[in-house]
Amino acid sequence: MDISTINNGVLKNKRKDRVGRGPGSGNGKTAGRGANGQGSRAGSSMRPTFEGGQLPLARRIPKRGFNNKVFADVVESVSLKSVLRKFDGSVEITPEVLEERGLISSKKSVVKLIGSDELPSAYKFKVHRVSDGAKAAVEKAGGSIEILPGKKPVVKNKMKPKTKKAN
Repeated sequence: MDISTINNGVLKNKRKDRVGRGPGSGNGKTAGRGANGQGSRAGSSMRPTFEGGQLPLARRIPKRGFNNKVFADVVESVSLKSVLRKFDGSVEITPEVLEERGLISSKKSVVKLIGSDELPSAYKFKVHRVSDGAKAAVEKAGGSIEILPGKKPVVKNKMKPKTKKAN
């Protein structure tokens, strides 16, 4: 190895291989495309998922099951620290106001108040959920939290547990 050939893994000065320029280049005749077939022809391009006529992977995998992404709640958390930066104690803090100030992306989101920072004045919050630390901090400052109605939690097992019959 020569010191002049070291480039710390950066190939910015390396020339692009000129393929199909004769046998002396080491990449002549078929120019690295192989002998025959679709890939050897000019203008050949195949999508990356093409498997040569074999049933593609996306069609071989079974499409069963359920994905809850469409129905799941989007819960956006808002910290007390960010509320202190954007609000003074005079305004009532609701999802609509939080969206206007850019703290949440949509007023349709479920809003959870988090954090345990000390508040300088009494704030009034209307949110869907609240952490224990945030609730304690707001109440300590003399503020109030109103819990907004949201979706009810899913009941996973509606069946009563089976009991053994007495003979």
